[in-house]
Amino acid sequence: MHFPSIKEQIDLITGNAVEIISVDELERKLQKSHKTGKPLKIKLGADPSRPDLHLGHSVVLRKLREFQDLGHEAILIIGDFTAMIGDPSGKSKTRPQLTAEETRENGVSYFEQASKILDPGKTTICYNSDWLGNMKFADVIRLSSHYTVARMLERDDFERRYRSREPISVHEFLYPLAQGMDSVHLKNDVELGGTDQKFNLLVGRDLQREYGIEPQVCVTMPLLVGTAGEEKMSKSLGNAICFNDPPSEMYGKMLSIPDALIETYCTLLVPQGHEDRKTILENRETDPRNAKRTLAKQIVEQYYSREAAEEAEAHFDHVFVHRKAPENIELIEFDAPSMTLVDILVSAGAAASKSDARRMIQQKAVTVGDERIGDTNAVLELDQEPKTVKAGKRRFFKVAAKKTF
Repeated sequence: MHFPSIKEQIDLITGNAVEIISVDELERKLQKSHKTGKPLKIKLGADPSRPDLHLGHSVVLRKLREFQDLGHEAILIIGDFTAMIGDPSGKSKTRPQLTAEETRENGVSYFEQASKILDPGKTTICYNSDWLGNMKFADVIRLSSHYTVARMLERDDFERRYRSREPISVHEFLYPLAQGMDSVHLKNDVELGGTDQKFNLLVGRDLQREYGIEPQVCVTMPLLVGTAGEEKMSKSLGNAICFNDPPSEMYGKMLSIPDALIETYCTLLVPQGHEDRKTILENRETDPRNAKRTLAKQIVEQYYSREAAEEAEAHFDHVFVHRKAPENIELIEFDAPSMTLVDILVSAGAAASKSDARRMIQQKAVTVGDERIGDTNAVLELDQEPKTVKAGKRRFFKVAAKKTF
């Protein structure tokens, strides 16, 4: 197989990367691949702790796509087994464990969503329960013998929790070992992850060495800050832009980011060499409003189409610039005579959780008809005459009771 020159590959791979451990090893692997015509195996793992992917996930997915474009083999691991343990990365307390059913259900749409960035025909998808689920207790003991408690406590979040006397469950020590076994099983050459995954990636590298496998190169990517400009993007924090957000909602959320994030979002989310990238970066300080509009259209186009992006822009101008009611508002019918407003917001997908819905109501960000609702216990009477609900600045929908005949 023909590959680009080593320099071209290194230049593309190192673009936007925070750290590569190590560049020298990566270059040696690329030289061997170039000489033999055999592509490198590039691994990316995703735990389906939630069913939706957001733009934060796209940063590392885009790096995986770059490896594909260079001719290498992309392996997407759906961590249905590791998600049952719960990744402790960046956590100040023990993460809730999920059931096998929950992880499988959440993982169903992962590949479909990831395929909006990856080339699905050139992507190998695996579930790590296929090998981790077959390990016997004796295998786990043998695996655990390769790592010491002292080395585990070198991990920043474990060290903080240990010093502050926050509990650390033994099963949390098993998470990086389980993820590392993915690398042992696959014998991959490179593993990708966010900066918060550095420890897990290094454990995989160490375990490969322990099992007599050439150690993987670790490539870490930046964590995308959420739309509020403070914490990293997370659906549970209500600051995420998801792959499956409707185009108009995706466009509106993009326009809501602080001006200071334009450069970061453009650099991490718009493909290198794209004509819009230069325009956005040149205008980010002199004309941030139009820079964000160009950026918003580019993001919607990536996940939908150019037509959808233009419609989303027109919708935004219609509703928020010209202050007119949106056209073709979605109607959601419920099989009940009444429901709490909290349940309606969650069921309609306007809030990520009940706590998120209550927060929106407390902040007076929810309107039913012409009435702004501030009572978190509010109950909405439903009949066959639709009521218009506005949640936040951008989400409109109508609710009604299902028609009975």
